[in-house]
Amino acid sequence: MPNDLGDSADEPAHSGLTAEQEATWFAYMRVALRLNYEINRELQADGGLSHQDFHVLNALADSADQRLQLSDLAVRIGWERSRVSHQVLRMEARGLVARRPSSTDARGTDAVLTSQGRDALRRATPGHAALVKQMFFDGLDPTLLGPLHTALDQIHEQILAHGTLPRPSGHQTRWTTTNKA
Repeated sequence: MPNDLGDSADEPAHSGLTAEQEATWFAYMRVALRLNYEINRELQADGGLSHQDFHVLNALADSADQRLQLSDLAVRIGWERSRVSHQVLRMEARGLVARRPSSTDARGTDAVLTSQGRDALRRATPGHAALVKQMFFDGLDPTLLGPLHTALDQIHEQILAHGTLPRPSGHQTRWTTTNKA
């Protein structure tokens, strides 16, 4: 059936996507946008953290010495360096992180997880994990979990191969290994 752009279900839309690809992309966007809203709401209600705070705290908790140079933090969470700098300044004002001269580059600045940031992350993680389980996994057919994981890994690899940010070092392990936070 043609859509408003005049393509059939089998022909690529003007975007170059097939109808199935376009429908899948819109399904992904619906999930990502709504899930981000719910996660942000839960983190703010339960722990006074934003989703952005949680990204930064998680990355630092999962890093050697619980510190990262700002440019490495930006690569790790997929943000521009200026966005990371502004976020870290806001979080430093709240005592969640500290900025220190880089331990590896005299020209750089590291973000360091503070004890207050560790405590905030420790308090926020159980509610966050419960919400992720409820909103993301509980409605998913368990037989689709493996294929979804594989698909997401493949998509992530494609983004790393063709995106503009350098490849981050390491993988997120904080929830799957001994908790460092």
